[in-house]
Amino acid sequence: MSVTEPTPTRAAEILSRPVNINGLTVPNRIAMAPMTRMFSPDGIPGEDVVSYYARRAAAGVGLIVTEGTYVGHESAGQSDRVPRFHGEEQLAGWAKVAEGVHAAGGTIVPQLWHIGMVRNQGEPPYADAPAVGPSGLRMDGTEGTGKAMTQRDLDDVIGAFAEAAAAAERIGFDGVEIHGAHGYLVDQFLWAGTNRRTDAYGGDAVARTKFAAEVVAAVRETVSAEFPIIFRYSQWKQEAYRARLAETPEELEAILTPLAAAGVDAFHASTRRYWIPEFEDSDLNLAGWTKKLTGKTTITVGSVGLDGDFIRGFAGEGSPVKGIEDLLDSLERDEFDLVAVGRALLQDPEWAAKVLAGRTDELKAYDAAALSTLS
Repeated sequence: MSVTEPTPTRAAEILSRPVNINGLTVPNRIAMAPMTRMFSPDGIPGEDVVSYYARRAAAGVGLIVTEGTYVGHESAGQSDRVPRFHGEEQLAGWAKVAEGVHAAGGTIVPQLWHIGMVRNQGEPPYADAPAVGPSGLRMDGTEGTGKAMTQRDLDDVIGAFAEAAAAAERIGFDGVEIHGAHGYLVDQFLWAGTNRRTDAYGGDAVARTKFAAEVVAAVRETVSAEFPIIFRYSQWKQEAYRARLAETPEELEAILTPLAAAGVDAFHASTRRYWIPEFEDSDLNLAGWTKKLTGKTTITVGSVGLDGDFIRGFAGEGSPVKGIEDLLDSLERDEFDLVAVGRALLQDPEWAAKVLAGRTDELKAYDAAALSTLS
């Protein structure tokens, strides 16, 4: 690894501190970021999925955020191998996942997902269901083959998120994460590039939060008061890396405030490089600004634990790697509260245990070609 190696004592001292999210105590500061795997035929997570998550919890991950799971709406997603968070068999499979993670000492929340306009038409299992979005626009702003959502569509999707959250609490999960990032449906409402509506759900930055806030409020009303709601958001989109919801801290505050008021307990601020400052004249990243503006528990994420060769070869970007010592510095200053690890933890299930023990020389470098054999 080409990152600066922390001392075992310092890494363990800072990362091992528990943190509270509403009524949930997470045993340490390490989270597993959601990563789509498509290993759930018919949307049903099997014993291999139980093992996959439980293995990482047993190795020291304090909070697991599952891969994105489709809510119960006909246009929520298109793959029959991505897990769903609705249906008797699907929920029975997820109940076993939660049980396995708890038995291993971890906590777990499902990420609830609707992909909106990010889809290919005519693919199973929703070949006859149109893609839907705020204005029926693709991520590049051009007309898509889907449709702009009606009020009934909005109400149906909001209800689907609420029903999935209620199911999560019922079957033993520790909270939920609403996927409001990366250009999927909720984010399509937040971003001016895809939201051209002229009704109450479109307009300025605050008006564009209306749909997301209503999703959060419906979830908050459906689950118990102490059940944590996490909201994941991003500036960038998977098809528009340079897109931004906010150009200034003031604009970001205008977006986050209605979401916090609706019932968000923690924000998961997704960046592609966690060490890059979000705004000029400040070293704070997106998670740091999120906590400063809202006072809520905040999770940072973005290439944590990846080595320099991967960063230089990923999407043609050559930004230097910022070492884990700097990450620990930010945590020690309480700029954010948890650190989500993605690809590094996918590659190496023991990543958390190794970092906490200072065994960084044993970490496995990320290898995309080997993903099909990972479990």
